[in-house]
Amino acid sequence: MKKNITVILGDGIGPEVTQQSIKVLNAIGEQYGHQFTYSYQLMGADAIDKTGNPLPDETVESCLKTDAVLFGAIGHPKYDNDPTAKVRPEQGLLKLRKSLQLFANIRPITIYPSLHHLSPLKSKALEDVDMVIYRELTGGIYFGKKTLNKEGTQASDDCVYTIEEIERIAHLAFKNAQQRRKKLTLVDKANVLETSRLWRKVVQQLASQYADVAVDYMFVDNASMQIILNPKQFDVILTENMFGDIISDEASVLSGSLGLAPSASVGKGTALFEPIHGSYPQAAGKDIANPIGSILSAAMMLDHFEMYNEAQVVRNAVAWTLQSGFVTKDIDPINNYSTSTIGDLIRDFIENKLPSDVNRQNIALSKSTII
Repeated sequence: MKKNITVILGDGIGPEVTQQSIKVLNAIGEQYGHQFTYSYQLMGADAIDKTGNPLPDETVESCLKTDAVLFGAIGHPKYDNDPTAKVRPEQGLLKLRKSLQLFANIRPITIYPSLHHLSPLKSKALEDVDMVIYRELTGGIYFGKKTLNKEGTQASDDCVYTIEEIERIAHLAFKNAQQRRKKLTLVDKANVLETSRLWRKVVQQLASQYADVAVDYMFVDNASMQIILNPKQFDVILTENMFGDIISDEASVLSGSLGLAPSASVGKGTALFEPIHGSYPQAAGKDIANPIGSILSAAMMLDHFEMYNEAQVVRNAVAWTLQSGFVTKDIDPINNYSTSTIGDLIRDFIENKLPSDVNRQNIALSKSTII
């Protein structure tokens, strides 16, 4: 099978972690007879520095023509620390989501037993935790009309949703729940917000089409608490843009590191795959960033291509590295391995090059193929 992929390395650690995903995809291609062709494009602070535009037209054109987009990270301190900046890296990502009509962000939350000690929760509370969050991505307060008075003393951000916007992501969430544990939780603030009441009304109407899925409703403040108190109660969470942005980051820390969490953004056209972490500029160029979130995002891309067996092999390789203690600095500050070494290990697992007796001294020297 041949697939064309637009690669946006982005800012900070984006290039380093994304290169590990490409290493893994190439190994999958070699092992299973697939051909992946890459088109490298600009977005974010890197694009602003080189073109003055956070999302050049060439990038959008490439994304629209390819089968999927693999994206690294976005953001830079010189923009983060300047609230007066008129052109910002994040504008590129928001515009790309609109251009590609990516209305659903999907974030699975996976817990690895070997990393329970890193979670803020006790090990017992993490048992049987397996959830996925469906976050609406192109509506709500992030895209609403924004105003600031002449004096700079009053600002507003409108939150707007339509029935169509709610229905299209709700259908995806319901269908996924049918393939999982058949439970869906709508997270909203229907006791206060009119938009949330519309969300609740639409989901209640759609529920009759998915009679095998149990539906419950939870206010976002309670949901934020329940994710910590009893995370195993959740299966599929459905929510609007801003609430999803917040609770998905909260849920991601259950696994022990933000660097482990992948995501997919899907819609009417080309899908985009990215780790949920930021650009982490302090680690850029040091070969210490965790590439697992990016690699698992590539696995979600393989699922999107209906290469389900290949995607599972990547996940098995990731689980092996974590279980075997081959982790980056964010997971173990003392005994850790470089970004590129983790990528090499996962590649070698896929290529069946790892013997049962691993020579850790060679791996410590960034030689993943055992001598």
